[in-house]
Amino acid sequence: MRTPRIVTFGCRLNTFESEVMRRHAQAAGIRETVIVHTCAVTAEAERQARQAIRRARREHPDARIVVTGCAAQIAPDRYAAMAEVDHVLGNREKLRPETWRALAAGGAARLQVADIATVREIAGHLVEGFDGRSRAFVQIQQGCDHRCTFCVIPMGRGPSRSLPPAEIVAQTRLLVARGYREVVLTGVDLTSWGTDLPERPRLGHLVRRLLREVPGLPRLRLSSIDPAEVDPALARAFAEEERLMPHLHLSVQAGDDLVLKRMRRRHGRADVLRLVAELRRLRPDLVFGADLIAGFPTEDEAMFARTLDLVEEAEFTFLHVFPYSPRPGTPAARMPQVPREVRRERAARLRARGEAMLERFLAAEVGKRRTLLVERGGGGHTEHFAPARLAETEGAVAGQLTPVTITGTSDGVLLARPADHG
Repeated sequence: MRTPRIVTFGCRLNTFESEVMRRHAQAAGIRETVIVHTCAVTAEAERQARQAIRRARREHPDARIVVTGCAAQIAPDRYAAMAEVDHVLGNREKLRPETWRALAAGGAARLQVADIATVREIAGHLVEGFDGRSRAFVQIQQGCDHRCTFCVIPMGRGPSRSLPPAEIVAQTRLLVARGYREVVLTGVDLTSWGTDLPERPRLGHLVRRLLREVPGLPRLRLSSIDPAEVDPALARAFAEEERLMPHLHLSVQAGDDLVLKRMRRRHGRADVLRLVAELRRLRPDLVFGADLIAGFPTEDEAMFARTLDLVEEAEFTFLHVFPYSPRPGTPAARMPQVPREVRRERAARLRARGEAMLERFLAAEVGKRRTLLVERGGGGHTEHFAPARLAETEGAVAGQLTPVTITGTSDGVLLARPADHG
């Protein structure tokens, strides 16, 4: 293993940070190392991380194993106690080049995890590319100041802090110069960007500035956002900026108002419906995704039915469904729990509803002309983030934008052919 191998779990921000770590580790001359970048959103994510650590030791018995990410930040001793682990790094330490230089030199502390709650800065990282990926990610924000009752992420990421817009523009320009045709803005709580900066700009202002100052960027996309914080400038950007992709993923979590209140979310069911209706009025072809939790504590069948119904009422096309997972130290973990088998059954019903909504959307795409961002293997995603597969891959170049005609669907994927083929 001549270069570090990174196993990444979790969100798009983790994907961005894995690339930062890769470059720091390579610059430091680190070899024979497996980095496991953990997620703490669910117990399942942590289980998979522990499994990956054990597998890495079996497959690379002589390699050094470094564990980092949110799960390692929140419970560092748990990972340090694993015999397979050589070093545990916190979320601040993992992004510092000096951390990797010390590891390369030998003698670095086995456990390096600072109190993330005291961190007030965010470092910009000029990343030139993302190994094997057609789209690029730009971190604009870090941390979260909200305290949803089910969530441990503030414990792993610390308070919200924003990268200045000039640094975001510079990073985007660099990626466009390296040939990337699509950039995704990412963060822990994306819509809180700017609240800690002078003049308190909003996400919509950043989007407009980025598209204005980087005219060579064909496609800009947002990662998941809070439906309680869509500012007027962002709404106008969806209406007026064709290069802002017509796809928005919302952190909804539930469709019942009492459940949302117990989650300590800042929106209600009516707020979600009002938002999607207003944004569709401004951008009729806009499609929505949603994060949803099944089986939150105290959720009964009627409450769950309202979440199930919301999927159709809001016309959510892409669902990320999670059966509720109790997280130690959170208020929800102390509430009356829904039985695990009920949580799983409700999650399956939600996923089935989501699959039906996706199939309906994909069927309506047949016959339309779209532009595909080609990925490895001849697949890719359209403007609406619909997965598609090229019938003819000869000449298809990963990372390029290709006009296509949608000819059909198969197993949740659009079938496409180059538009100039008649």
